[in-house]
Amino acid sequence: MPIIKIDDKDYDTESLSEQAKAQLSGLQFVDQELARLQAQAAILQTARIAYAKALNDKLGSELVFN
Repeated sequence: MPIIKIDDKDYDTESLSEQAKAQLSGLQFVDQELARLQAQAAILQTARIAYAKALNDKLGSELVFN
């Protein structure tokens, strides 16, 4: 019997109503999507920093060589 903790209270998931189980399933899905999107945002932020650095380096070299 899996136990979940919500607001510092333990619940046996097998004893939840079907509606509560559906809400829990939706909550778990949203939590997983948020984690996935946060990881994707971190990847994109890293790429943005790299592109900005490359642009800055390129602009600096154009000023020197042009």
